[in-house]
Amino acid sequence: MIYNDAVKDIIDNISRITQSVSQEEINEMTKMILDVDHVFIMGLGRSGLVAKAFGMRLMHLGLKVYIVGETITPAITENDCLIAISGSGETSYIISTTGIAKSIGAKIIAITSYTESSLAKKSDLVVQLKGRTKIDDETNYIRRQISGQHQTLSPMGTIFEISALVFLDSIIAQMMHDLGQTEEDLKSRHTVLE
Repeated sequence: MIYNDAVKDIIDNISRITQSVSQEEINEMTKMILDVDHVFIMGLGRSGLVAKAFGMRLMHLGLKVYIVGETITPAITENDCLIAISGSGETSYIISTTGIAKSIGAKIIAITSYTESSLAKKSDLVVQLKGRTKIDDETNYIRRQISGQHQTLSPMGTIFEISALVFLDSIIAQMMHDLGQTEEDLKSRHTVLE
């Protein structure tokens, strides 16, 4: 059944991708987040949903965090950090916004599949979460089979987006530990207006 094959494919890919992030990258990312006054997060489409989920958890940790594009988002300064989530690293809005933040002096963290992308080149830290690879563009079935690589069963950017969500939630777990916070601490900051 395709469903079961897709579940296994997605889980296997997420495990491989998220485990490829080094402890040094994790340490550098958490340090950058904790060393700034405000954290700004952005992504478009499904990556934007991942950005909002991560922003919510940072707020639960007690950090000052904003989602780029919301009406209450203040100006970014040189004492702030922008986290940009883009599988391709070439989304024009993200590139232009990152350029503005960089020109102001803000730190930039890129979460992307491509370390040579325009986004990566503008960033102070690049965390690579490999999504689809070039083999997925290979249309010759025999060539794919001989190489031992097969197309993923997940559509479009699914592998990147889910990997980003898992990676960023794991960053939250690391930060909870580093800050000595418990789930009760996070719950105390959860909205009560629902």
